Amino acid sequence: MDWNLLLLIGCFFLIATLYSSVGFGGGSSYLALLALFLPNFQEIKSTALLCNLVVVSSGSYLFLKEGLFDRKKFLPLVFCSVPAAFLGATFHLTQGVFFLCLGAVLAFSGALLVLQFFTQPVAERVQYDQHSRFFNVFLGTSSGFVSGLVGIGGGILLSPVLHLLRWADARTIAALASFFILVNSIAGLLGQVAAGNFHVDSTPLFPLLIAVFLGGQLGTRVSLKKIKPQAVKGLTGVFVLFIGLKLVFTYL
Repeated sequence: MDWNLLLLIGCFFLIATLYSSVGFGGGSSYLALLALFLPNFQEIKSTALLCNLVVVSSGSYLFLKEGLFDRKKFLPLVFCSVPAAFLGATFHLTQGVFFLCLGAVLAFSGALLVLQFFTQPVAERVQYDQHSRFFNVFLGTSSGFVSGLVGIGGGILLSPVLHLLRWADARTIAALASFFILVNSIAGLLGQVAAGNFHVDSTPLFPLLIAVFLGGQLGTRVSLKKIKPQAVKGLTGVFVLFIGLKLVFTYL
């Protein structure tokens, strides 16, 4: 087996483990790594979304089982994000434009995660503000469209913003991020299929799916006591910010 593929499988397992522990699927980091290994950018988008879907499926179920699914808060975001993600996935981008958009999104989400690292997490549940519903609709729509456009679930964009706004407590936001990534990944894949943008190579795909499944199970079922969620997000932010800026400067 190719040593590059073995390295990629190991990285995907680690990313899935860490990301799932804080409610993410890992799509941004999958994209960042795949951009270094795979030449076909359409294949990069499809592979990252499939890996996202595998990781967050079990996580969303466990969050739902624990009673962390808040319909009043979740549904306004999700109802707007799903059609937007589908629409974004139907856009036909050239390779240069795709990597430029991807780099900008990664840099922005990485900067948000780094900023969140230096803020205090919400210690307890925050009361829902009825006047924020319009903003929730806007946030869900924009995050969904961008997620479909570049092939991420959108949770890494949405979650830091909600934390900075003190929208809810950390566990509720993690549950939302997991469910948000799940439905947007499905919508994005359907949009890719509808537009003829869905492309995968089974040779690297299947071992990567197995790696993220095992990592996702580990991250959601085992408490990572030695790694604080804030630290995970901070390190993730630095990595994603670096890759994003590298892509932007390369394709400008």
